Amino acid sequence: MLRTSIVGVVFSLVLTVSAWSQETTADGWTILLGPKTKFESNWVTKGNWVLDKDGVVSLEPRKGESGWSRHDMYLWLKDKTYTDFEIDFEYKVGKNSNSGFYFHVGDVKEPVKTGIEVQIYDSASKPATAKLNDHDSGGVIPGVPPTKNAAKAAGEWNRFQIAVKGKSLKVILNGETVNEVALDKGRLATFPSTGSIGFQDHALPISLRNIKIREIK
Repeated sequence: MLRTSIVGVVFSLVLTVSAWSQETTADGWTILLGPKTKFESNWVTKGNWVLDKDGVVSLEPRKGESGWSRHDMYLWLKDKTYTDFEIDFEYKVGKNSNSGFYFHVGDVKEPVKTGIEVQIYDSASKPATAKLNDHDSGGVIPGVPPTKNAAKAAGEWNRFQIAVKGKSLKVILNGETVNEVALDKGRLATFPSTGSIGFQDHALPISLRNIKIREIK
């Protein structure tokens, strides 16, 4: 299968794959990743994110990589910040894999300190009786576990629909509402109300496809 490897890109430069360019649909969605869309200058990273011919981006950790603190390895959307928005995307993880969707990040060099994360995790592997925490899929970090375990098994595609409007966050996973959170309460109130978006490199396999976003006016 033909693939274009995204490797060793200087963080301050644009991550270019083929001739990428953004496309906006009639109902206001901006397509950030899709099989029929050519993208240009959308993403920036130093991580080993690999694009295939079907428009799927997969993280393939390199030998010796581990942990989550290599923030320039994350897949960051370039030159665009969002306040109120909806994002819709699909993800697939391996056994015990871990990643996350970050938003309202004030500083991409310090996303954990300056942004909010919707967790992506192989939660389907947990026993049905296990207590959920904020590190399960659909959990909001810091501090808010999902209300139910709606994740599909490792190796299967999952769909997130996430909406941020004002001080409200709603997270839908595979058609089920798993979180409705007030962003002006508790620890979440200490984070910015606007900022960058991106996906975490935890040095564990994850694939992404069909990413689209639109601002809420």
